[in-house]
Amino acid sequence: MTNISEQFNNQFAPVKALLIYQNQATQKDNYGYETDNNEVYVESYDIGKRGQPINAHPLSIAEMVTLNKLFQATEELKTNYLKPKGLLPANVLYLDAQAEGYVVWYTPPMEAELFFVPDLQIPTGKAHIPAMVWKASKNSLNVYALKGKSKPNANTPLYHAPYFNIYESGNVCMGTVQIAIDRFTRLEDFISKWETYFFNSYFSHTIGSHAGAKIDLVSLWQEQLATGKSFSSEMLNKHHNLPLKNLIK
Repeated sequence: MTNISEQFNNQFAPVKALLIYQNQATQKDNYGYETDNNEVYVESYDIGKRGQPINAHPLSIAEMVTLNKLFQATEELKTNYLKPKGLLPANVLYLDAQAEGYVVWYTPPMEAELFFVPDLQIPTGKAHIPAMVWKASKNSLNVYALKGKSKPNANTPLYHAPYFNIYESGNVCMGTVQIAIDRFTRLEDFISKWETYFFNSYFSHTIGSHAGAKIDLVSLWQEQLATGKSFSSEMLNKHHNLPLKNLIK
């Protein structure tokens, strides 16, 4: 049995206090929906000899570093979020492993199983798809298409992903898909889950007037499923002024 009686004799004195202010206003997202504004301002106080807060000032970088070290040392707050199991996968283009971080990766042209709602009159089955760039966080996904087979670089132009359920921005409408990604999800599992969520959901509708390809998407995928031919990059619409490096923000 561990003797912890000495710990009761330790005296702890307050040395710092933090006051957190939060913006109470709401704002509209890219799709016109109202969302909470989560902006915060943190004010730091030193504690005087008589225990009163003094010297109010914005939380400094040095204080942030100290807090971060305390949190990192706390076992309950340790996570494996976006940490690779080994070497960084070759298809990862950018990784931000912070608590609200994201990953940018690419997949080469391949054959994938695609599912469509009956109303579209497109048979479910395997079809050739173009190379893709993916950007995902814990709860959102954006996808884009690429021309060719080569690994993209920062200046590679992006094209609209030629699929249903996608906004013009590239953001994917996930519908009722249950996303199970938490702070313990490793990098490889994170990528695998998002690709599974995307391809295992049913493509059902276009969003607004967005044209995902140079021809009607129904005709495009009916032909792809019927012929089994490679995806023609000539069908892709270029994403206006969006080289890959613009995804890294």
